[in-house]
Amino acid sequence: MTLVLDATERGLLAGANGDGSALAMRLVVRAAEVLGAERLIPIVGAHVDSCLYHGEATIDFVDRLVDGDARVRVPTTLNVGAMDLLHPELWHGGGVQADRGRLLMDRYRLLGCRPTFTCAPYQLPDRPGLGDQVAWGESNAIVFANSVLGARTERYGDFTDIACAIVGLVPDAGLHRTDGRRATLVLRLAADVPDVLRTADELAPVLGAVVGRRAGTGVAALVGLPSGQDEDRLKALGAAAASTGGVALVHVVGSTPEAPTLDAALQHRPPELELEITLAELRAARDALTTAAGAKVGMPLAAVSIGTPHASLHELERVAAGLAGQRVASGLECLVSTGREVLAAAEEAGIAARLRSAGVEILTDTCSYIAPVLRHPCGPVMTDSATWAYYAPGNIGAAVVLGSTADCVRSAISGRLERDASAWGEVS
Repeated sequence: MTLVLDATERGLLAGANGDGSALAMRLVVRAAEVLGAERLIPIVGAHVDSCLYHGEATIDFVDRLVDGDARVRVPTTLNVGAMDLLHPELWHGGGVQADRGRLLMDRYRLLGCRPTFTCAPYQLPDRPGLGDQVAWGESNAIVFANSVLGARTERYGDFTDIACAIVGLVPDAGLHRTDGRRATLVLRLAADVPDVLRTADELAPVLGAVVGRRAGTGVAALVGLPSGQDEDRLKALGAAAASTGGVALVHVVGSTPEAPTLDAALQHRPPELELEITLAELRAARDALTTAAGAKVGMPLAAVSIGTPHASLHELERVAAGLAGQRVASGLECLVSTGREVLAAAEEAGIAARLRSAGVEILTDTCSYIAPVLRHPCGPVMTDSATWAYYAPGNIGAAVVLGSTADCVRSAISGRLERDASAWGEVS
């Protein structure tokens, strides 16, 4: 296939809008050629991951855009950066890294990006809707946009995401096209998965980890969950699937907009493969995400980390309600991560004050498995997030214990591992 550009697009490529826009257009054109697209199509918005500092190349690149007078052409939100700009006292790393990370975040503002600094842009009020074409970076945001919102984005990585935002265009390929969104793999919860687990919050991250390993980069349809799964569960499921695999779209039959039925998710064609997910496989996936040696009930913890992806307002309320006038144990660090705009709503509702009065630290703008914010990152650290459990051992050397949100709150209060495994058909 040959990519065909119109006169305006050729002008962008030739530098009609400046050197910065020309650089961005070259990246988008090259991506289109790799994907075999015949044309570019307009987008209504973007979410950019490139503002997270990974070395001087990240600053060199954005400087070329800024110095070339580039500006985003569509509303563009920013993913997490290296620093919590609202709570800089939580930083426990080096000064140079902090300064460079802060500089990079500032440079993206100069391009006209909105300083949201959240990995969960779908929690913002002006999110895209069904069928909207967007260019989103950040793996959990991508899978949420495609699956839960029904918006259309490919997996745009660093530099390509901001390039698409600057030119307002993406390749007409992959998940931007209806045929690219058809489920080819069907994953069914086996009959031995008990109903109590199917309705438990703690299933979503573990099930997502299994979906990621089974689906890889393909599009799967998931069958067997009760209809009408809420956004927090779908968030946890999709984030885990994007971490353990390369999942950018999963149809949860009965819960996501393009999958009211399995037949709709398959676009009225037979699947290429059908597989079962058994209780044994789910238990094994759960256990693999706990890396702390000898993890057992009563074991002392160093920290509890909640909010990966960033916690919603409802999740913050659940944590505050779980504390119910009690306090985090002395010597234990309890960190809850959220977006700055969700935090503003939590401040207004009095939820943030309740959390802080109970000894919870609130982190914004960054992520605790990326930035050096935990005081004792080597653990053992308990989390309710499969994504955090998957990345933290390699990124910050944490010894992880995975549990439910309720487990995490009880453990934060006692300072020791508390776990209720009854939904899994086990004795704690």
